[in-house]
Amino acid sequence: MIRRILRRAVRYGYTFLGRKEAFMYALLPVLISSMGSAYPELKAQQELIAKVMKEEEDSFLRTLESGIKLLDKKIEELGSKGILSGHDAFVLYDTFGFPLDLTELILREHGMQLDQVGFDEEMAQQKARARNAAQLETEDWMVLHEGESIFVGYDQTDVECRVLRYRKVKQKNKDFYQVVLSHSPFYAEMGGQVGDSGYLMAEDETRYLIRDTKRENNLPVHLMDKLPEDLSQTFHAYIDTDRRRMAEANHTATHLLHKALRDVLGEHVEQKGSFVSPEVLRFDFAHYNKLTSEEIRRVEEIVSSKIRQNITRKEYRNVPIEEAKKMGAMALFGEKYGEEVRVLQYDDSIELCGGTHLPATGMIGTFRIVSESSIAAGIRRIEALTGSNADRYLYEKEDTLAEIKALFNNNPKVVNSIRKLIEEETQLRSEIDLLVRKQMAQKKAAILTQHDYIGSIRFLYLEGEYRADAVKDIAFQLRGELEEPFIFLAATQEGEKCLLSIALSDAAVALGANASNLVRSASSFIKGGGGGQPHFATAGGKDISGLPKAVEYIKQEIQSL
Repeated sequence: MIRRILRRAVRYGYTFLGRKEAFMYALLPVLISSMGSAYPELKAQQELIAKVMKEEEDSFLRTLESGIKLLDKKIEELGSKGILSGHDAFVLYDTFGFPLDLTELILREHGMQLDQVGFDEEMAQQKARARNAAQLETEDWMVLHEGESIFVGYDQTDVECRVLRYRKVKQKNKDFYQVVLSHSPFYAEMGGQVGDSGYLMAEDETRYLIRDTKRENNLPVHLMDKLPEDLSQTFHAYIDTDRRRMAEANHTATHLLHKALRDVLGEHVEQKGSFVSPEVLRFDFAHYNKLTSEEIRRVEEIVSSKIRQNITRKEYRNVPIEEAKKMGAMALFGEKYGEEVRVLQYDDSIELCGGTHLPATGMIGTFRIVSESSIAAGIRRIEALTGSNADRYLYEKEDTLAEIKALFNNNPKVVNSIRKLIEEETQLRSEIDLLVRKQMAQKKAAILTQHDYIGSIRFLYLEGEYRADAVKDIAFQLRGELEEPFIFLAATQEGEKCLLSIALSDAAVALGANASNLVRSASSFIKGGGGGQPHFATAGGKDISGLPKAVEYIKQEIQSL
């Protein structure tokens, strides 16, 4: 399949996937060597770069395969000289990443056109949706006091403060306020870690909710739905300590996870992004292969071991960047750092980080990886849980296993029981398929006794409850056995769905019959749709009562030939 797609890709101008492939890989070492002095990271990760390039190529081929399948289906439904709607072209482009110019080339090859106006409208609507989703209307800042906000959240969870300034904001038709405090224990979202929530307590002990803390142009702002009437008073700011501790557990776990991945997979592993909330952690990293279950288990074991050791955090603030590198702190390629940085160390895990972390690893509790996947060429993503969230995840697994055991009368060898059940089901399916083939062989023999004609075209008919694949087998067997002009029409049911299947001999197609056109037109009687090729086509619908009318319509169309 991949070779066929590759040949087609080259045919449509994507020659860099074919003839130029060897040239690209041969040129890679030369390029890296020439740039290595300025970018030493390139030479250090030459093997990774080559594998990522190969994965990008394979990914593009998979995109071509999915897109071509969908486009071929649309071409069959529309028939020659048709126009592909702008919506369908946009789905190919937006959902499958299928290049628009390639769509146009394939359509032209089939004598078809693209609704460019419709495509442009779909693209404009998408851009408008994106703009509306991100649109933020802000009023001017109301300044109450001069000065800059001071973050004290590394050391304190509450602090006395004043409101320096605020402004009203509207987004998605919802009003709220951005507030800047003189001193704040609230961590503003940055570096993948979500912002803190909590409340401001006024002098009369009234509490005003702070639902999130963001960073706007490097300014920490506290999001509030309601402001105190008297903003000139002194407040006390409190963060939600439970939520902060859960986020810190996940953030600390990402540092242990990063080191464990490098230990298990190799030094090429490098963080490419992260998301840390109280509920879950996501960690994106450079790697070229899917992790095996053994590798995932080994990573979990290393992180869990670090947790049980209850390693105390070592924190170094305002460290010169060069000194931090000498300490072994990992600096991410492409990241911008100031002259002074903050270093977090848990044993042999040493990283530059501005987030909040636990005093010791033992406070993480439990760590479990729940998924591992690819998000881009050469980039993998791990999602994991810690603490009570990880415990709940394990409880759910235990409950599922208990339910499965109960279904097998608490058999301690439940895996063997399930394996035996699957084998029995496979055997039964084989026996059912054999019976169906025998039944359909008998049905085909009965069909061949039919000698009805519509004009010069022999009419063969099947009705009843049959599987779609069995009907298709009969259709193609008839095409291989009969040379005279014929139409095989099946009006059948499969479950609650009704099906129309039409097979035409090449001689019937030569007379002007077209199975795809016939089935598309007749599908309206069964409230459905379908299509196919001139010699074979199918349609599905939900109105079984419309089958007789659909059959009569097809007969009349054949008669008109």
